[in-house]
Amino acid sequence: MSAWALTWLAILAASAVVFAIKLVGHLVPTHWLADARVARTASLVTVALLSALVAVQTLTSGYHVMLDARVPALVVAAVALALRAPFIVVVVAAALTAAGLRALGL
Repeated sequence: MSAWALTWLAILAASAVVFAIKLVGHLVPTHWLADARVARTASLVTVALLSALVAVQTLTSGYHVMLDARVPALVVAAVALALRAPFIVVVVAAALTAAGLRALGL
C-alpha cells in the first residue's frame, strides 16, 4: 500500500474514532453530567489543554525549544490579562511586543 493510501486510511480511522467518542458523549445520561466533580474536572481539563497548546506554540519550533519574541509577548499578554484588560488590548499588546522585538532583531 502506498504512503498516500496509508495517510488517508489513518485520517479516516481517526475521524471514525473521534465521531465515536462524540457519539458516546451524547449518550451519557444527563444526571452523570450534573455531578459537581464532573463539571469541575471538565473545566480543569479545558484549562490544562489550552495551557499545553499555548506552551507548545510559544516555546517550540519544529522539534526544538525556541526562546524568541513570542515568550516576552506571552508575558505581556499574561500581565494584561491579570490587569483585566479587554481581549483586543491583550492581543494588540502581545502582537506589538513581538513585532517590536523582531524589528530589533531579537
